[in-house]
This record gives sequence, structure tokens and C-alpha cells, in this order.
Amino acid sequence: MRRAAGTLRAVALAISLALIGLHPAAAVAEIAARIDSLVSAGVAAEMHWPRFDAYQGSVREFYAPAGWAPAWVSGTTPTAQAVSLMQLLRDAWQKGLEPEDYDGSRWQARTRALGGADADVAAFDVMLTVCAMRYVSDLRTGRVNPRHVDFGLSIEDKRLDLAQFLRTRLLAAADVPAVIASIEPPFATYRRTEQALLRYVELARRDDGVQLPVPAKPVEPGQSYAGLARLAQLLHLLGDLPDDAAGVPAAYEGALIDAVKRFQRRHGLDDDGRLGPATLRALNVPLADRVRQIGLTLERWRWLPTQFAAPPIVVNIPDFRLRALEAHDAVALEMRVVVGKAMRTETPVFSRDMTYVVFRPYWVVPPGIMRRQIVPAIEKDPTYIATNRYEITTPAGAPVTSAAISAEVLAQLKAGRLMVRQRPGPKNALGLVKLMFPNEHHVYLHSTPATELFARTRRDFSSGCIRVEKPAELTAWVLRNNPGWTLARVEQAMESGRDDVAVTLKQRVPVLIVYGTAIAYGDGEVHFYDDLYGHDARLAQALAKAEAAR
Repeated sequence: MRRAAGTLRAVALAISLALIGLHPAAAVAEIAARIDSLVSAGVAAEMHWPRFDAYQGSVREFYAPAGWAPAWVSGTTPTAQAVSLMQLLRDAWQKGLEPEDYDGSRWQARTRALGGADADVAAFDVMLTVCAMRYVSDLRTGRVNPRHVDFGLSIEDKRLDLAQFLRTRLLAAADVPAVIASIEPPFATYRRTEQALLRYVELARRDDGVQLPVPAKPVEPGQSYAGLARLAQLLHLLGDLPDDAAGVPAAYEGALIDAVKRFQRRHGLDDDGRLGPATLRALNVPLADRVRQIGLTLERWRWLPTQFAAPPIVVNIPDFRLRALEAHDAVALEMRVVVGKAMRTETPVFSRDMTYVVFRPYWVVPPGIMRRQIVPAIEKDPTYIATNRYEITTPAGAPVTSAAISAEVLAQLKAGRLMVRQRPGPKNALGLVKLMFPNEHHVYLHSTPATELFARTRRDFSSGCIRVEKPAELTAWVLRNNPGWTLARVEQAMESGRDDVAVTLKQRVPVLIVYGTAIAYGDGEVHFYDDLYGHDARLAQALAKAEAAR
């Protein structure tokens, strides 16, 4: 079938070449030989990134079945599919990609040159194939492997057979953009984030970038401020200040304060309306930097699975929120979370399936916490274990003591021969339920007695696990396929049920721990968050390194 298609293409090419005065058989053979030679060399000198070693095998698989005939040129004219594809490569910035990685600025001149006496059909065709493969691969799985930046996500199952994709999906596509869109992440938030990118590119173009003055003390409502004109201009541009309130007030008051509060909410800040250092720092971030921030978030979206056996739970670390999704990406349940401390006990990024929940769990103290906290506390007060409802156990979980700790037991704790666990109950560090998705990081979701932390704007206080604001509601949601597990029954099991009871989920629930500092909400608002763990900075470095290696 492929050989027949290649023969038909060669015949069409021969006819076209005959019409412009070239000897058909010789010309067809010469173009095929030239394509074969370029692919064998793995270099096309006229490309922005000339070497294509990483795609050489796929390019060979694309051309060889068709007898090395050109795929994107009919005679000396690009096909309709080629024209659409070249436009997508020029517009790669709309996806947060760099058009020059795909020779975006060069296709117009190359198309004109095809009609000239020295037209190099073979080079044009091979270059478009290589750039198309790069673009499809980057859009499908990202430009950087998440494993290279220590993210526990795998893109291997998402990889496409690029030769087959181009040949069966693109070469005869009636709508090339629609085919390309089909390989992107199928999430509504991803599509909204793409739209946010277009908006912020335009905002960055219109903004003059003037920095707001930062006074020694925060500007309070009602006070004067030297940057009022710039503040009003910027907030109006961003959409936080409505059109009917876009004038410059005499003092910092009224609609301008409301606009600042909205800006603060969108940037993960306390919405107190004060112009303090954190708020002014966020206001002074160049909009071009916000464009890059959105682009980095789009890159990470491409690392995520595109299909799930069941609607997933998604925890986004920088905005400290958990969302349980229904079919079609709708949010069924949303809540605040507490994540791992920055620079010390960061929550890892990874994906696993939740398989069971434990009501009224024991908390087995991790070795690091035992060394740093429990052992010093016992050394100061031998009754610390009993006072705080802990007990000493063997590594197998057999109880040793929950009374005052002797020097001998303390020595065994220090040597790692004994363990510490906290008995179930309302004051247990895990609260009254933990939701388990077994993983090598020993990270899970759980309730907490320290509920006051959910009122904080920045919520990185844990030792790596994730504390949830609405544990009963979340547990009822994950058990919704287990008959009889209503919210009332969940609450009863948490408050007065038996200790340390595990319930296996009838249907597993995928859990995604992700990291996105730019989020586009369904109401049209775009929210930005601090690079809590420095992952944006590391990804930017990895992308720069990948660019240099092309």
C-alpha cells in the first residue's frame, strides 16, 4: 500500500517536472537519491538546528516505504498540508514553544525558492519532515524529559511513532491544526492556559514595563502613593481594575484597593489591600516573565498522562490546592492542602493510583523526624512518649513500651533498632484518616489536627505528605464506588470507629502531584504563584541546555 502510494507520488512528480521542462525519470531519481543522502547524513545544513540524529531513524522510516519520494511537495509546489504545517511552525510561540526550533522564520523564503531554477525539492521536503517531527514530539511529550529534572513522571507511554503519525495522520489531513491539537493534553485547564499565554503575550507587548516605586513602609488604604498612576494603568491593563474605574484617584482608595485585592488573590498573596513588599514585588514582575511562566507550566502539562482508568485527584503544589475531577475534567471537589516545606522536606512530583484508605491510623514516625525531633525530646523529658500518645515498637510493629523511656531503650532508638509510632486519635499527626497511593516516597494524603494552617495563604509546613482540608468529604468521594460508604459512615468511622482499619477501594483512583505556577481558571482569571521549590528555575535551565544540545 505504501509502495503504491510512493509510486503514485513519483508519477505525479514526474508529470510536474515534465511540464516545467525537466527530464522526469532523471529528476525523480535525483530527488529520491538526494533525500536518501540527506537522511543518511542526518544533517540538513540550512536548518536552524542542522543535525537531526535523534530523529534520523524516524525520518528513514517515513521515506523508505515510499521509495524516498518527496512527501510535502507536488512538483515544485508545497501541498495544502505542508502550507498548514508551516503556518503552525511559524506560530509555535502560541504553544509556549520557540518557532526557530522548527525554522519558523525560514519557510516563506524556502517556499518561494521552490519555484526557482535551483529549487532543492529534496532539502525542502526533508527539512519540513524533521521540523514537523520535532514539533509533534515537543507538543506531545515536552522538550525536556521530566526524569531529567527529578519529576517522578514517565512520558514513555505517550511517545508517538512519528513516521507513522506523519504518514497516516498528516499527509492527507483535511484539517492539519485539528490533527495536531488531538495530540495535546486533553485537559480544559491546559486549553485555558494556552489562551492565557496569547493574552499575556499581547499584554506584554502593550505594557511599557515601568516599575512601581517601593516605599520604606507598606502603603495603607487612604494614604498617598507616588505610583498611583502606574498602579491604575497596570491593574486596568491586567483586568483587575474595571474600565469604569480606570482613572487616577487622589489617594490610594476605593476601586483601586479592590483591584489590588483581586490582584493579590490571583497571585497567592494575602488579600489585605496593603501595598507591601510582596505585593509590589509581584506587581513589578515584567509581563514577559509571566509569559515565560505560563510557557513552563504548559511544558509540564505535556508530561502528564492523557488517559486515566478513572477520574483523578490532582494536587498542585504551588497553589496549595487539591481537585478531585469528574469525567470531562469537571471539578467534583476542591480543597486547600498543606504540602512539604520548601528547601527541607519538599513534596515530590509524581503519579500513582490510590488503592486504600485507613481510618484512625497509627503514625509511624519516619527515621529523619525521629532523629531530629523525637529523640531530642525524649532526652529532655523521658515521659515525652507517654505524654504525647506515642509508643515504642519493634520494626515489625510489636509494642515495646509507652511508659517513661529508659537509657537502654533510648540507645536502641538511636541505633535504629526500635521505632516510634503515635497511637490513633484526634491528636494523631495524621488525624483520623489517611488515603494511600503506595509509592517509594512514602507520601500520602491525610487529615490533620492542625487545621488552623489551612487559613494561611502559603501552606508549606509538612514533612512531605499532604494534609487535606476536607478529609471526610474526600474519603467519601474516593469510596463512592464502595457500596454503603456514605459521608455519614465515613465520619462515623473517623470519629468513633475501630482503630487502624483499612478499606480497599473498589475502583482505584489516579493521584497526580503536579507543579504549575500559572493556572487559568474557568472564570477567565489567570493565577500566578511563587516558584516555591525552584522547579521553574531548574526547568528553564534544562530547556536552555536542551536548546544548546540540538
